[in-house]
Amino acid sequence: MVTDTPFDPRALRVSDAERMHVVSVLQKAIGHGMLNLDEFTARTDQALAAKTRGELNALLADLPGVTHRDTSAPVQPQPVEIRAVMASIVRKGQWTVPPDLVIKNRLGSTDLDFTEARIDHPEVRIRLEAGGGTVTLLLPERASVDTGELRINAGVVKDKVGKPSGGRPHFVLSGTMTAGSLNLRQASYVRIGRLLVRSPWKVSWDNTE
Repeated sequence: MVTDTPFDPRALRVSDAERMHVVSVLQKAIGHGMLNLDEFTARTDQALAAKTRGELNALLADLPGVTHRDTSAPVQPQPVEIRAVMASIVRKGQWTVPPDLVIKNRLGSTDLDFTEARIDHPEVRIRLEAGGGTVTLLLPERASVDTGELRINAGVVKDKVGKPSGGRPHFVLSGTMTAGSLNLRQASYVRIGRLLVRSPWKVSWDNTE
């Protein structure tokens, strides 16, 4: 006797549009303080790699009130906040960069390395709320940065990028820095055989051959 096994809808395959919808919901969740940046990065990676609805649903199961009934309506992501109060914050390697960042730096040190990060949008908007301390942004080789909306009060800006527009990704800085320093740097690369040397200092091995 053959028994029909009920089909589990959680096993249905998902599309790219469904994956991106879940990413947008995660962006809203981090804006409401439900996730921290590490959790957002980990869940975004899982969402982009998900194959079934069950895998996607698991990423939202503990986030009440963030799922939209009208999935066709665009989700406006909330800014992600990075806070350093008399402390040091470092982001580097393969982390996911949201389109809007707020850096709150009070007598602390915030060091963000975007060179290996996942940036899925052409523009990254960063608002500074800094008083004392140091903020250092290491941008990708082809990036540009606009500081025209940034207000400096007794602070110092060291811009070694020198390209206000036309790059990809493009960074737009706004907000206020008081009695602190902002360092804008850009990675550059030199190839020596199969060795790829990055400035600031980092060596990697090219395995493409």
